[in-house]
This record gives sequence, structure tokens and C-alpha cells, in this order.
Amino acid sequence: MNERASVILKRGRAPRLEQGHPWIYENETERMEGAAEPGDLVDVYDHRARYLATGYWNPASQIQVRIVAYTPLEAMDRAFFEERLVRCREHRARFLPGVSDCRLVYGEADDLPGLTVDRYGGVLVVQIVTLGMDQRRAAIVEALIEVFRPEAIYERSDLPVRALEGLEARTGPLYGEAPREVTIIENGLTMEVDIESGQKTGYFYDQRDNRAAIAPLMLGWGARSGIRLAPRPGSEADAQASEEREPASSALVPVNRSGKEVTFPYWDGATVLECFAHTGSFTMHACRYGAKRVTCLDVSAHALETAARNARANGFADRIDFVQADAFAYLREQVKGLEERRRRAPGAADKADTSKPLAAAGRTWDVVILDPPAFAKSKGALAGARRGYKDINLQGMKLVNEGGYLVTASCSYPMKPELFLETVQEAARDAGKLLRMVHWQGAGKDHPRLLAASEGNYLKFAIFEVRSRA
Repeated sequence: MNERASVILKRGRAPRLEQGHPWIYENETERMEGAAEPGDLVDVYDHRARYLATGYWNPASQIQVRIVAYTPLEAMDRAFFEERLVRCREHRARFLPGVSDCRLVYGEADDLPGLTVDRYGGVLVVQIVTLGMDQRRAAIVEALIEVFRPEAIYERSDLPVRALEGLEARTGPLYGEAPREVTIIENGLTMEVDIESGQKTGYFYDQRDNRAAIAPLMLGWGARSGIRLAPRPGSEADAQASEEREPASSALVPVNRSGKEVTFPYWDGATVLECFAHTGSFTMHACRYGAKRVTCLDVSAHALETAARNARANGFADRIDFVQADAFAYLREQVKGLEERRRRAPGAADKADTSKPLAAAGRTWDVVILDPPAFAKSKGALAGARRGYKDINLQGMKLVNEGGYLVTASCSYPMKPELFLETVQEAARDAGKLLRMVHWQGAGKDHPRLLAASEGNYLKFAIFEVRSRA
């Protein structure tokens, strides 16, 4: 063993590390040999004194060692960070060619545990959540400047998890002058990002590919409203087509049941409800792909103000209704109104009291999108989180028009994929719905995942076709 302090693992604890998991917990260590200060690099050995890896040490954290190398490492200095950051840059260039706005560094999956870096145009937003990285902030900034040549770097190290490392929250500029709001391009859309007070680092890049995945859901709904393509009423092509009983395709226009031409350009688009919309990323994508009308709902007035600016910037403001409300309450209110309308329908066996005015609630949509924040950040919160996921999916699928689509996600790590699907299926059973999965995905390619670390498999995203069981 060398002069650096060494952490010796208990018998039987090495296999997980050898498989590539980057964390060593307090209860996995037998002892430390030598002296180290919190944040220092330590070498990790198994109980037989066989070298396994090198990582940085924090005795105040349940995760005592976070692995940074599987061969002896001299130091985590500027050269170390530059080498790792170049690898990050090459990965994004390969899998996201031409994309400048993305996650550049994704912690453990990029062999830089505790460090997250997002790029918004010329601005980098850095999030440091561990003591080992916090102590090396200066080297990190120098390496970021060298590798990515940003105009500015801003820090958003304000997550509660820092307290578990014995660290206080830190925010503010690290290099250059960063504007509070920056503009990015995602899937051809212009999006405004508040890097100072937006959630996490300001934007959720992990859903980029999933937002694009809703494109096939947005068109093909006009026929339900009785709209069809036909020769323009009163045109020469109309007369000729009537005689030949063959439509003149070059002159086809949308017409309603009365044969009147429909001039609204989005007549074939879906009606969409996005809950937990934040700044409206799914809403903007829905409009881009042809949605007729979108209800954009979030509890935060600040987030909706940003969403409204995004709508204006992309030319979608006339197709979006912004609603500030609690999503749980809003969904229940709409379901309650829908059930009341059904009770009042002609021929209904369970007649409602018609002396009471009919509530304004009771809307339905072709597509309902549920992208909530994490309901569980620990195993102890899982039971409550599962109830929350079941509730929103139960209410949400009740509001989907027959044959429409439920788009639903979970970013709670403790909610494993199989448990999430089980929860959605339980909601479908109670709602009397049959679900057919047409899409299943996790985070995008700028969020790679270590196969040995299931913690990285946090995002679950699914699209279901919804039909009634009866």
C-alpha cells in the first residue's frame, strides 16, 4: 500500500465495486489505514489488501467514498478535469451532433461524481453537491473554461443534498457575467431559461427526446369532429369530381359535416392538457407538432409567465390556455364535472339533481401529459409517492378521450420502472381503462447511465393509448 490513506472494505463488499458501482457506503468499510482530511483522495482495497479503486472521502456522508478512478490516480487537479471534460465533450458531439444546448457533465456517469454541468448557449451552469468536488471548484472552473470556452459560468449548488455532505448552498457567478435569462434551441423551438431561480439548473434536458416523442400524437383528430378532405365547395374541381366520383387531390380542402370549408389551419390537431408544465416545454412541442389547443397548467405563476413568453416567442400564444392551479385538485375537479355531466345525460340511470347548476369542469382532451416533479427522494417516501402517482394517472386517464393518449412520467429514483408501470396499471384498473403502451424511454443521450448503478435509472417516460374497458 502507498503513503496515501487507504480504505479497507469488509469481506464480501468488493463485488459491487468491481462491477462498476461508484459509491462505497459507511457500513461497507472495515477500517482506514493512514490519515486523510475530508475531501482527500483515498485508495480502496479489499479485505485481502488488493487495490480496487481511488475516490474522494467524506466521513460526514453516508456515501463515504465516491470513486473517480479504477487505476491509481495522483491528483484531481486541472489536468485531471480537463481530460474528463474532453471525454464529456466527445460523447455529446457523437450522440448529439449539432446540439449546443445540453447536459455536458452528468456526475457519476461521466466519472465526475458530484458534478453536473448544463450548457445554455454561451453560459455554463454548474452544480456541485459533494465535498470532494466543492474543494476543487477552482480547478473545475479553469478546466471548463479551457475545454468549452464559455462566455460565463454560473453556479447553482443549492440542492438540499449538499447538507448531507456538510455543505451550505452556494449560488452565483463563477466566471464572466451571465444574464439571468438565457435562450436555448430544443428540437427547433426557442425556450427561455431562468438560470438563477429556475428549477435545478434552470431546465430539464433529460426529457428532450421524450418531448419529441409526442409528435405522432398531435395529428389525425379532425375526423372525430366530422372534418374530412374534399374538393373545395363550388369549385370546378368539385363539379368534375362529382361527375367522375373521384376527388381532385390537388384541390382538396378540409370541410365540415355541412360541407363548409374549414379555414382553421390546425383543424386536424389534438386537444392537449399538460400538467406540471413548469415553463411549458411539452406544451411548446405539442403546438410545434400541430396541436389544435393546449391547456398549460402549473401551480407556479412565475413558471407560467415564462411559459407565456415561450409561447409568444414561438408564435403559439393563440393556441394555448394558461391555467395556474394545483394539478391534483384540477384533475379531480375535471373528473367530478365529467361524472356530473354523464349523470345528467339523456337516458342515464343515475339521475343527478338538475336543480343545481352544472359546474364549468368536465373537460376532456385527446392527449393528457403528466410530468410531475419527484414525489419520492428516498425509500421512506415511496409509499406516499406511489399513492400520488396512482392518483394523478387515475384522474388523468379518465380525462382522455376514447382512443386518445396518456403521456406520463416519473423522475423519482426509488420508484423503480416495474413499480411505476404496476402503479399505472392499478390506476387503469380502477378507472375502467385498457392501456396499450406505444412508447417507453428514459433520459436522453446526454444523460448516460452506468449499468452497475441503478440510481441512474431514475426517469421513466411512457405513452399509452387509452380505451374504455366497458
